Amino acid sequence: MELLITVVVTFFAGMGAGLGTGFAGMSAAAVISPMLISFLDIQPYMAVGIALSSDVLASAISAYTYGKNKNLDIKNGLIMMASVLAFTVVGSYVSSLVPSSTMGNFSVFMTFLLGIKFIVRPVMTTKESMAKVSAKKRAVQSVICGIMIGFICGFIGAGGGMMMLLILTSVLGYELKTAVGTSVFIMAFTAFTGAVSHFVIGGVPNLLVWVLCVVFTLVWARIAAGFANKAQPKTLNRATGIVLVILGIAVFLFS
Repeated sequence: MELLITVVVTFFAGMGAGLGTGFAGMSAAAVISPMLISFLDIQPYMAVGIALSSDVLASAISAYTYGKNKNLDIKNGLIMMASVLAFTVVGSYVSSLVPSSTMGNFSVFMTFLLGIKFIVRPVMTTKESMAKVSAKKRAVQSVICGIMIGFICGFIGAGGGMMMLLILTSVLGYELKTAVGTSVFIMAFTAFTGAVSHFVIGGVPNLLVWVLCVVFTLVWARIAAGFANKAQPKTLNRATGIVLVILGIAVFLFS
């Protein structure tokens, strides 16, 4: 019975996390962590580590799918990633020193609000308008924003997906598909850094729960990314918004 409960919980956690990652570049930690804590009694800090490690392959396969469809900006993504990685470790260490109840609340709030934004005010930026933005200006903004995102990534156990998506679309002027593709590209590396930091500090996770979360998240992220790259901008905005709102409400209830 315990095995069945573990499989069911990790399946739905992986499904929610995978859909969020593939559609919107959302961190798996926003969904997986509260479910593991609520239903499997996994220690919060370790649950975050499992969630971050689940992000790695899910984000990588999503980035590959977006890149194959030419919806990935590697050059500017690498600039932001450098500052994000540096501050992910800092955030991860600081999070180990604070009460676990403070972890994840910000991510849930961001998920819900961003979902509403995509439904009410969809991102209709085109790649042509993206090309008009100054490369120097975008590089400076990427470094500054990356520092903030990296700290949040390590601190609340999120790959920084929601923050990156918001900044890439609102501040750096990316169209939605390129923003998500670039976000998951960066998140694959930040999640790996955060996961290693958590496991080094917190120890070895429950191997069964870990493997199941990684596999289920990977499968659903691949499905979501494939659909997202074929969808029209308006349809993708609405689908992304609905997924984020549902996940935001679900995670809040689980928490």
